[in-house]
Amino acid sequence: MNKEAVLHRNTEDFVYPTARNQLIFRIRTAKKEIRKCKIIYWNRDDGIKKEQSMECYARDGLFDYFQCKITFPKVARYQKYYFHLESIRGEIWYFSAYGIEPRPPASGFFEYLYANGNDVFTIPDWAKGVIYYQIFPERFFNGDFSNDPENPEEWGAAPTRENYMGGDLAGIIEKLPYLRELGVECIYLNPVFEGDFNHKYATTDYFHIDPMFGTNEEFRELVRQCHLQDMRIILDGVFNHTGVNFPFFQDILKNQERSNYKNWFLIEKFPVTVSNDSYECVGAYPYMPKLNTANPEVRNYIIDVMEYWLREYQIDGWRLDVADEVDSTVWEMARLCLKEKYPECILIGETWGYGGRQLKGNQLDSVMNYMFRDAVWDYFGRRTISTDVFDNRINTIIALYKEEVCQLLYNPLDSHDTERFLYICGGNKQILKMTAAFQMLFPGAPAIYYGDEVGLTGDNDPDCRRCMVWDEQMDQELVKWYKKLIFLRKTHRCIREGAYRTILADYKESVFAFVRYYEQKGGSEYIYALFNNSSEQRSIFCPLLESGEYTDLLSGSKELYLTQPLDGLFYNQDITVYKAVISVEIQPYAVKVIKKKEDLKNEERQKSTGDLTHSCNLLGGFGRMW
Repeated sequence: MNKEAVLHRNTEDFVYPTARNQLIFRIRTAKKEIRKCKIIYWNRDDGIKKEQSMECYARDGLFDYFQCKITFPKVARYQKYYFHLESIRGEIWYFSAYGIEPRPPASGFFEYLYANGNDVFTIPDWAKGVIYYQIFPERFFNGDFSNDPENPEEWGAAPTRENYMGGDLAGIIEKLPYLRELGVECIYLNPVFEGDFNHKYATTDYFHIDPMFGTNEEFRELVRQCHLQDMRIILDGVFNHTGVNFPFFQDILKNQERSNYKNWFLIEKFPVTVSNDSYECVGAYPYMPKLNTANPEVRNYIIDVMEYWLREYQIDGWRLDVADEVDSTVWEMARLCLKEKYPECILIGETWGYGGRQLKGNQLDSVMNYMFRDAVWDYFGRRTISTDVFDNRINTIIALYKEEVCQLLYNPLDSHDTERFLYICGGNKQILKMTAAFQMLFPGAPAIYYGDEVGLTGDNDPDCRRCMVWDEQMDQELVKWYKKLIFLRKTHRCIREGAYRTILADYKESVFAFVRYYEQKGGSEYIYALFNNSSEQRSIFCPLLESGEYTDLLSGSKELYLTQPLDGLFYNQDITVYKAVISVEIQPYAVKVIKKKEDLKNEERQKSTGDLTHSCNLLGGFGRMW
């Protein structure tokens, strides 16, 4: 057995409470080496040993990841434990804090001491699997020409880093019915506070809406209208840096070493001039000086700004710009202060890699999942990795984050900082449709960057910030496709918050399939997604967890797919109980989403009697989520 691969520590990455009397335990082992895994645990006060089987919930290129949930009659405390591992060769090993040995350990046990209230990992329920829509305000829609900046370009002109088109809050308000009809549940706005440049990431006043977008009262109306139309709204919090015209930085330029704000920024030398060798800044951009977020005065100011917009305007949370560059005490204090008053607000951090440092339970709720974006770009868009490598990468994501976090991860195909996905895949809208289906069916919170759903393309910044197109310029077929995917996500609980398992990853044929499943005492739900990421039609022979008649949820076709008995070996068969296989023809760059026909009949009966409340509630009613 590969003993070096076995890993567990009694830290929040491997054991954490989801309630004061409930703990999640996790352990990592070498891929396909462990047949069974159990945890042996007991309270140190009574010494009565119990055991719990652990499930392999993810598998990547190197490792298997096991977990279990244990509920205690009282507060989880003083729990000693070790692991019982059975290899595929029948060997029995025991893993404790002292390592691996062939006999049950006599000492060196892991121990979980005490589940305090603030240790419990909590998330806003509404944000589980929520559908985001990102808007770059200056380019979405011009609803009020009176607040246009001087000499705006004609709407739809080629975007540059300097030009303006006139998009504003009034335009967003006017288009809210479109977003609701699309199925959007939460709007994420790029910066709207007073600031320099068309992107407004160089803030000059954190308490006022930029006049080119409107007024504070117009913003209040936008939030009100969003909530009336069953949508939430989060703002871009740019707290890593300001613009050079921010008053406190201007005070430094004026008073130099005598300034009361000289410790608010990271000054490298006096006299300070607007140059990147006078102070730390974002990259090498001298017009965006970096705040000294380790300074308690700065930290308190940031939290005051965040609470102001939550309290006075009832926003639903924050997307936090370059959150991994901000001093971690800012987010720790923000969580303590804000969650106490606004427990349902969401805090999402921007990070371009693994965001685990901010997701230990004492800082943020979620991060922008660029690991997801990178994987789908490389597999579906650029086609530079094979199917099995893609499967390894997405399972690594699932393994790295807590199950609860995975439901909240902000999963983009692109953003204001990247090329659009349609540009990455060479303008092939069929590939975009297939990839959007993967995004909508995968665990987490799918994020649409404005215009992707109508066929906008564009190279990297600033070309990715083109004006939104409307009416006859919209690709209506693509819009209908997004609506169909969103409706599917909203009406099936297993897609929204169920578990995930890859069931097919054929690198030779470039075909891929997974199952989303939700199991509970009252019944189970399974939906299968099958992808053909090749330029040729494929016949997919795919294993399933149930036998019976299946139909495609996307095509609307009445064609039925009949299962066949198991025959042969299948992907992940050692950790998945398959009961049948199915043969499906799939066109190039296409997807099939299938479900057992009998399950669909039961759903229709439940709908007719009003029993299927979890599906119906999602179609209307602010704040309801299952």
